[in-house]
Amino acid sequence: MKGVVRRMNAWMWIGLAVLFAIIESFTLGLTTIWFAIGALLAFFMAWLEFTWHVQLATFLLTSLILLYYTAPIARKYLKIGTTPTNVQALIGETAIVLEKIGHLKYGQVQVKGQIWAAKTANNDEEIEADAKIVIDGIEGNALVVHELKDLN
Repeated sequence: MKGVVRRMNAWMWIGLAVLFAIIESFTLGLTTIWFAIGALLAFFMAWLEFTWHVQLATFLLTSLILLYYTAPIARKYLKIGTTPTNVQALIGETAIVLEKIGHLKYGQVQVKGQIWAAKTANNDEEIEADAKIVIDGIEGNALVVHELKDLN
């Protein structure tokens, strides 16, 4: 009877590993994949007939250690969640000033075929029409820009 229970424990760990892998495939957040790996290691512990306590400790320790130490590294190198979308994708782009950006006055710029209100970060700078600018950020519905100086 003990052998049957141990084999059931082993298959339970495989089931959990598959479940965590399926959840990861839908979320892509690099969170549950570490628990899938922990469940696989617990499966091997069950297959080698270690006690339930050893299996559970292996699962928890492996999962939490991997989550804590490798998730930030994996996110950094895989760039999970760092793709700028919508308006945030404009930061760093260059644009052309259509209407002068003045002292405490919004101007207009064109970037990627769209016209946006724009201002400078320090509000003291003036940027003439037809100048090239770089987008530094977004405040409300206006772009925060600085002039792109020629290095000639």
